Amino acid sequence: MCGIAGWVRREGGPVTEDPGLAEGMARTMACRGPDGQGVRADRQATLIHTRLAVIDVAGGGQPMTAAAEGVPEDPDDAEPAAVLTYNGEVYNFQELRAELAGLGHRFRTRSDTEVVLHAYLEWGERCVERLEGMFAFAVWDPRRRTLLLARDRFGIKPLYYAPTAEGLVFGSEPKTLLVHPAVRPTVDLDGLRVLFSMARAPGESVYRDIRDLPPGHTLTYGPGGRVSLRRYWQLEARPHEDGLDDTVRTVRELLENSVARELVSDVPLSVLLSGGLDSSAVAALAARARARSGGDPIRTTTVTYSGYSDDFTPDLVRSAPDAPYARAVAEHIGADHLEIELTTADLIDPAARRGVLRAQDVPAPFGDMDTSTYRAFAGVSRHSKVALTGESADEIFGGYSWVHIPDLADEEQFPWVAFEQWHPGTRDGLGQGLLSPAFAARLDMPAYYAERYSHAMAQIPRLAGESAEERRAREICHLHLTHWLPRLLERNDRLSMISGLEVRVPFCDHRLVQYAYDIPWEMKTFDGREKSLLRAAVADLLPEQVLERPKAPFPVSQDATYTKALHAEFAEVLADPASPVRPLLDLEKARSVVGPAGEAAAQDWLHRMNIEMALQVNTWLREHGDSVEL
Repeated sequence: MCGIAGWVRREGGPVTEDPGLAEGMARTMACRGPDGQGVRADRQATLIHTRLAVIDVAGGGQPMTAAAEGVPEDPDDAEPAAVLTYNGEVYNFQELRAELAGLGHRFRTRSDTEVVLHAYLEWGERCVERLEGMFAFAVWDPRRRTLLLARDRFGIKPLYYAPTAEGLVFGSEPKTLLVHPAVRPTVDLDGLRVLFSMARAPGESVYRDIRDLPPGHTLTYGPGGRVSLRRYWQLEARPHEDGLDDTVRTVRELLENSVARELVSDVPLSVLLSGGLDSSAVAALAARARARSGGDPIRTTTVTYSGYSDDFTPDLVRSAPDAPYARAVAEHIGADHLEIELTTADLIDPAARRGVLRAQDVPAPFGDMDTSTYRAFAGVSRHSKVALTGESADEIFGGYSWVHIPDLADEEQFPWVAFEQWHPGTRDGLGQGLLSPAFAARLDMPAYYAERYSHAMAQIPRLAGESAEERRAREICHLHLTHWLPRLLERNDRLSMISGLEVRVPFCDHRLVQYAYDIPWEMKTFDGREKSLLRAAVADLLPEQVLERPKAPFPVSQDATYTKALHAEFAEVLADPASPVRPLLDLEKARSVVGPAGEAAAQDWLHRMNIEMALQVNTWLREHGDSVEL
């Protein structure tokens, strides 16, 4: 995986950028691309790349150029036909390469990068419709004086842009765009709503000048500064005509194919294994594919906490620790298994917590969940440069608890927001429980969610003749894929790429998602449990205790020492009159949660997120407060 960035200015406009600007933007992406860096510029456009070499380590350097007839140019050529900076993996690149070769294209590398470049030369902007995988890229076409930005169907790979008075700036992360002098780091009230939102609309960004290129879209910046945004892919509502047995078989085939394609790598690869159904299915299919090809046993990695299994206490959504299940799967499939054990000191370490905030650019309420993920990815990166996960199975197969609670699923709002409002620890919103009434009123998150929900519902494709139950199930699936999953994918990308680790998501294969989207809810839950179809599809691959294990989210610390350390840090913030977060808080309520009366509730992870968010916002405001319009 890599980092991409650059800018284009209006034709004939003055060259105002500092000569060191490209280098400065590249430095912000050094962690995304530790294996190489490149810049390609002409008078109108500059493309920047930092490389994490995964496919064709020796030959895939970027930005990559090509001549009109498809022959890669010498890097010193002043006027190539196209220049590409690309981040991602196109899993059907070998098939596309063969097709393009048959059309007369010649290749000098084995990389998927070169295939994407030639695909653009052959099919132009519509090349994205042929790409299968995760990607974000920019192509500068000097002949047409046009810049094309493109992002994969689900937004697995990030891409931001900022229109400016002189042109357009783009990059993999906001911090990269903010190096450019034309992009201001301003956060207004709308940006703060996005910051606290758990249902961001496609395209929204915390920073006023920066936009998120929506998944499944391209953006073209053409002569005269003309900007055109085009959707090239979206889910469709189609009748599902397969019976149960054929459906189970097709799900298995689609997932098996996706996992096999995502094992292609010229560098070490592993599977992130929690011992839950989703990651276990990926690990088992990966092990089977590796065995068929005669390769080494698949490597699996699990994260746990010191003493977690011995002292585990079930909570609302976690009935058992992950590690014993992960070990059972690893033994069952013959994996080379590694456990990463984190201590409370690892989780409360100020450097790690700052690293999480730096990786994500803006605060998040997830606290030790983010810190442990950050630490886990760093641990995996010591032996692997690529990791497969089970992310997005819950979205397409109905794994979340709120989907199965009618009172929550049937509310006219995002069901996970309904869950927040149901739980005492998040009744005011995830991470918003300590905000002052005055600031919460200014944010007016209920109105924000209502507007976003109404717009999201209007985008959902309908199928004539559906029952009310089936229609609502389709709506919830679509809402998850468009307003919940992108947040999780962005989190995975940021927390992995800061350690130079590429994370792949087999369940995000668009063919599998489209097929699963069309399956009736009655069939998805044919045996009365969550993810019935997925269980049936991998029933022959996994130990019985894993197949029977209910859905459990990422583990959180249950060590009271962690909560006490969090309380001590928060008490210091509250005692300091200069703490920038203080004006946003209900100070009386905040002081009550760090005292003895609040200790029991704060041990609950959802209550604890209120403190986690306040601490992150405080650190963020110390660094960027001058740009935040409060």
